[in-house]
Amino acid sequence: MRIGVLGLKGSYSEKAAKQWIARNVLEDDNKLKHCSDIQDVFTLLENKECDIGVVPLENSIEGSVGVTLDLLLEKDVNIIGETIVTIEHCLLSRGKKEEIKVILSHPQGLGQCRNFLKKTFPLAELRTTGSTSHAAKLATEFEEMAAIASPETANVYNLDILMPDIQDRKHNHTRFVVITGSKTTESIIKSLRQEDTCSPYKTSLIVYLDRDRPGALYSILGEFAENNINLTRIESRPSKKVLGDYVFYIDLEGNISDDIIKDAIYNIGSSVGMLKMLGSYPGFDSSCESN
Repeated sequence: MRIGVLGLKGSYSEKAAKQWIARNVLEDDNKLKHCSDIQDVFTLLENKECDIGVVPLENSIEGSVGVTLDLLLEKDVNIIGETIVTIEHCLLSRGKKEEIKVILSHPQGLGQCRNFLKKTFPLAELRTTGSTSHAAKLATEFEEMAAIASPETANVYNLDILMPDIQDRKHNHTRFVVITGSKTTESIIKSLRQEDTCSPYKTSLIVYLDRDRPGALYSILGEFAENNINLTRIESRPSKKVLGDYVFYIDLEGNISDDIIKDAIYNIGSSVGMLKMLGSYPGFDSSCESN
């Protein structure tokens, strides 16, 4: 199976992919294809150069990854799984702490360490990269450069860990989603392990109201509430049409094959301008991961 991941070797996306593969994929012969940015992962799927992609969706400190949300709307993909990775940011470099003038990382990495950087390196130049692993690779070029990346990345690129655990919050986790091209989703799912029923199912969808009217969003949420369907996440994102116009990303407990879920989604479909199903898939359950 060909699996597209964000970043070079040692990235958090690679870690997420390996974590999900270990639990779900039957075959041992899996090839990771490393991408320079999130959009490239979607492009590989679109061009059928990979079978699945693993991309970050949201972080417990910095919130959602906007690029991923936009591409889930724009591209013809389905979500077939998710996994959550503990993020442990370290300051990596070839040089010494007092020599650091430039610090590189993915925008999410810099954001998750914002207070640390302001307090510890107030004069350092901050540069964004496509991934934390790419930042680590660039940091090998000059001793005055450092990267914010995982401790595993230090081993990959022969960098020293100048400071460990530098994120602003102790509990730092990123949720990654596993995506496929919609035309290959069924065949990919059939190739995965089917016997594991530990994880409860989750369904993700995108809704665009199309017309602003009193109670429009409430009517949608009310449909789920009346059927006792738990929404685990709802988030608005600009539609990019006009200012103040939004699409809504919704995650809920349950499988689209469940009658109650199917009926609720059918009922709201007639009252919205657009409804895109992203898929039903086993949600991440840490107790299952430990078994």
